[in-house]
Amino acid sequence: MTDQLQSGPWLAPGEVVDLTNCEREPIHVPGSIQPRGVLLALSEPDMVVRQVSRNLADVVGVAWDDALGRPLAEVVGMVPAQAIARSARAFGDLRERNPVELTLDCDGTPCPVDAILHRAVHSAEEAFRPLAEPGPPVSGQVSAGSVSTLVVELEPAYGPRPFSFPNTYQAVRGTIGELNRATSLQQLYDITAEAVRTLTGFDRVMVYRYDADYNGEVVAEAKLPELNSFLGLHYPASDIPAQARALYEKNWIRLISDVTYTPSPLEPVDLPATGRPLDLTYSTLRSVSPIHCEYLQNMGVRASMSISLLRDDKLWGLIACHHYSGSHAPPYATRAAAEFLGSTLSLRLVDRAEDEEHRRALQVRSTMAWLTAAALDEDRPLAETLLGRPGLLDVVPADSVVVALQGATGTAGVPLPAEVVHAIAGWAAGQGSDVVHTDRLPLAAPQLDVPADLACGVLALPLPDGQYVVWTRRETVHSVDWGGDPHNKAIAEREGDTVRLSPRKSFDRWRETVRNRSEDWSPAQLSEVGDLRTNLLEALYARSRRVAQAALTLQRSLLSEPPDPDHLEFAVRYVPAAREAQVGGDWYDVFQQPDGATALVIGDVVGHDTEAAACMGQLRGLLRGISYDSADSPAGVLTRLDRAMDGLQLKTLASLVVARLEQTPDEFEQGVTRLRWSNAGHPPPVLLLPDGSTRVLTADPAEMLVGVHVDATRRDHVVTLPRGSTLLFYTDGLVERRDQVFDVGIDRLAAELSTLAGLPMTELADQLLDRLLPERAEDDVALIAVRLNRQDR
Repeated sequence: MTDQLQSGPWLAPGEVVDLTNCEREPIHVPGSIQPRGVLLALSEPDMVVRQVSRNLADVVGVAWDDALGRPLAEVVGMVPAQAIARSARAFGDLRERNPVELTLDCDGTPCPVDAILHRAVHSAEEAFRPLAEPGPPVSGQVSAGSVSTLVVELEPAYGPRPFSFPNTYQAVRGTIGELNRATSLQQLYDITAEAVRTLTGFDRVMVYRYDADYNGEVVAEAKLPELNSFLGLHYPASDIPAQARALYEKNWIRLISDVTYTPSPLEPVDLPATGRPLDLTYSTLRSVSPIHCEYLQNMGVRASMSISLLRDDKLWGLIACHHYSGSHAPPYATRAAAEFLGSTLSLRLVDRAEDEEHRRALQVRSTMAWLTAAALDEDRPLAETLLGRPGLLDVVPADSVVVALQGATGTAGVPLPAEVVHAIAGWAAGQGSDVVHTDRLPLAAPQLDVPADLACGVLALPLPDGQYVVWTRRETVHSVDWGGDPHNKAIAEREGDTVRLSPRKSFDRWRETVRNRSEDWSPAQLSEVGDLRTNLLEALYARSRRVAQAALTLQRSLLSEPPDPDHLEFAVRYVPAAREAQVGGDWYDVFQQPDGATALVIGDVVGHDTEAAACMGQLRGLLRGISYDSADSPAGVLTRLDRAMDGLQLKTLASLVVARLEQTPDEFEQGVTRLRWSNAGHPPPVLLLPDGSTRVLTADPAEMLVGVHVDATRRDHVVTLPRGSTLLFYTDGLVERRDQVFDVGIDRLAAELSTLAGLPMTELADQLLDRLLPERAEDDVALIAVRLNRQDR
């Protein structure tokens, strides 16, 4: 963003001007660089200079206008150009070989420089004139239909290089050990801050963590003794606009060696290959917003460096480095070591968070299993069951929980006035969601006039016929210490026909008291109460068949739609038996696992009607929890399910097939997929091959149903499937009749399936049901049909 903004495309008449205007600044294409080094943009494979920073002579000794259109060797010398070309031609990520250590000839004086390489890749549509004739793929990074520009940045290497990039780990090895031994999050933060400061020499290093709204908090700090502390200060999200956060997610380190620098423009302004400014997202010298430089100067900062902290490829924080005594430029290898520390901290934080979440989830899952089983005891009121110990407050911590089920109302925790509960429940029912939540009820629903000290946070499960479960949390009044007033965005002054933007100048501690907010409901809690809602619908249905809408909602919740990956096509069906109940003990489940495999489950609980449906819901939830991110094979999953059923005293039996569709890159190229499955006393899957032949995937010897014995033997079976194969998983209601033995039914199923080869999956599934089921099915039927590598995508 320029210092002076003209009214027009940036500002509409009467528009308020503040830091939010910075969110429109195209910071990835500034058209200039920081002058601590120089930039050359080269076409490939001819290695001709097409764009260059105007300060080229400061490092290379060649005027920028003399360099344009010339081969790189004529600009930097033959030996350095060959070294750059060799690195660019090698396979793999260019960053793995940065920096390329060069020595330039500066009027007879050897000048060591670090060359930092990356590619700016553009779509072919951007290129309004072709590049030189393309050679073989370079580094394997340029896809068909795109062109690339090799960006070379040269930084003078002052003094001895501390260590090369391959030795980065050695430079921080001791710190990695300390991080591995850390026993708390705060230790992780503190160790990293101190190590980065020792490594880079900055006056102050802070670990800066975002909240859900991207407001930042300084959670650790290492600094010179004479500096005042920023520890515990918060900074508003507007200090780092959204597009800047997006750049931090792509380029993990950014250095401003001197905030008072004068940018060096790129010449020509637009890259000839595209007719557009060069994208500097991955550039180490990218010029930054003048507004940000002014922001740093207002803080008294002369040099700055930021290292991204990521979780699931999303920015959750920064390591922010400040220098006050003058410019400061740690060499590239030092910066790479600091970036490595940031990545290591990110991994440790993710590991710790996942470990803590896993422990919490196991405890909640155990409580949920107990509640689900207890809810089936019709001799005890459902509300009383849910409000006991363990109970709903163990599933989701809150100040109060109120349930209204089957005509009975009860409360656990802090009692609430009946009129407050009725108002909240009515509001939640009107939101049209299965799970309703807010952490600021007085702001979200001021018409209710509910005092914040009674109920500020609300988590509600609206249920059929006016029933509900409602958790509430009181207002959490707390103080936040900001680095300056976060609400002061009046930072623009009109100077004639122009508007000058300037960030706030005060960063003194500014305390804000936050009201009308409760502790937030976490995503995990919202997911768990969604599962609880399904279990409650099961219990309500089991206790009263008259609640038809609850049964329909239950069926939709349990028999969810399968995923839709490009390489698989699914059809799933559930046909209830000709009984009053609309759900039973049969179920299917299909989901993708974190390792890329697709899990398939078909099951049948022994028994019928509501009792079987309730047991089915328990087994489905247990099986999902066990197998989703488990490294176990299908046989291992069934073994763990047997043990869980025994430990949780789930007195039921069920037949099951648990399967995984797995595919390595090599198998993908060969057009094959592996099916790995284990069968616990269930009808065998049937395979339809591309040539129309069928195969029944029997398991010999047959294995026990789950729930029979905790130490039952489970075995895996594997078959390789060619592209175009179709698999059918089903329950016994499809093949078993009073007048037809089991084996005959399977033979008939295989024969019918063979005649349906080539039909779309939905039609194939419907045709099978039409041909094999009588008008009134004697038993429930669940079915999964999956075709590999469908050709219509």
